[in-house]
Amino acid sequence: MLTYTIIIVAVCICVALILNLWRLMVGPTVSDRILALDTMYINAIALILLYGIYANTALYFEAALLIAMLGFVSTAALCKYLLRGDIIE
Repeated sequence: MLTYTIIIVAVCICVALILNLWRLMVGPTVSDRILALDTMYINAIALILLYGIYANTALYFEAALLIAMLGFVSTAALCKYLLRGDIIE
C-alpha cells in the first residue's frame, strides 16, 4: 500500500517539476524565473526523499540535505545579485 502511495506522489511531483520548468522558460519576469527555480529544487528534494523512503536507505536523506543547503545559498546569492548587481562586496 505504501509503495503505491509513493509512486502516486512521485508522479504528482514530476508533474509539478514539469510545470515549474514551463514557468522557468516562459516566466515574464526574472523574479518569476527565480521562484520557479527555487520551487524546482524543493520539488527535487521531495522526489529524492521519496526515493529514499522507497529504497529504505538513509543515503538519500543526506543528499537531500546537501541539495537544500546549496539551493538556499544559490537563491540568496542570485537575489543579492539582482538587487545590487554584485555578489561579493
